[in-house]
Amino acid sequence: MAPMASSFESNEGRFTEAIAQIISTPVAHQVRTATVRDDLVGWVQRGHKRLVTPGGEMQFRAGQVFLIARQTQWDMINEPAAGGRYEARVIGFAPTLIERFHQRFGQFAAQPPLQASTSSEADEDFCASFSHALAALQNPEASHALREHRALEVLLLLAERGLVFAASRELAWADRVRRLLSQRPQAPWTLAQVAAAFHLSASSLQRRLAEESASFSQCMREVRLETAMALLQDSALQISEVAARCGYDSHSRFSAAFRERFGFAPSHLRP
Repeated sequence: MAPMASSFESNEGRFTEAIAQIISTPVAHQVRTATVRDDLVGWVQRGHKRLVTPGGEMQFRAGQVFLIARQTQWDMINEPAAGGRYEARVIGFAPTLIERFHQRFGQFAAQPPLQASTSSEADEDFCASFSHALAALQNPEASHALREHRALEVLLLLAERGLVFAASRELAWADRVRRLLSQRPQAPWTLAQVAAAFHLSASSLQRRLAEESASFSQCMREVRLETAMALLQDSALQISEVAARCGYDSHSRFSAAFRERFGFAPSHLRP
């Protein structure tokens, strides 16, 4: 989930708080072992979505809403309707925004939070609230205050229906690094530059990532390829432009890395 960020500062104080994406594709595809970075609320418009884990499968048809908790991992399968497309509207809520929700609406603190994924129906109230939030997040002229208000309204509506995302914990260092890199995935980031953004030395950041079994290069690769997938699902950009926006100066190198990660070439989503 990459485009349409609501806010960003180049330190650990505040990162993107809400993102909006419209996924639209005429091609059935499976995203293997996708890690959900932010709590997601999606609304299937056409086709079907399936979430698969070793423990089972969930299906969402057109007109249904899906909620997915952050830091969960799935095989995601998007299937177009017969002779048509798969289309879904999605909003991601960063941990900072979820934390602000719980601070503002403490009455939901005792409510059991969502652990993995669930579904809901898109009734009239949900459609109105979700559509207003999506429009605000996609409008570059909208103020930060309005975007936040609209995003929190969606969370409140769901909470009143018993659907609450867990309060955020302190972000892991790998997650902090990925969130910073995702603001400019095309940039030639260095470990020293990223460490400086967190007021750390390069060796200190490298050590903290290693403690989480992560590395700077691994975070960079994940961000670039996840951004590429989002762009291929959410735009009509040429594959060469997607590669450039994700920091790849070689079309072939980008295609090889994408195929290795997702199991199919970028061209599969550009029939």
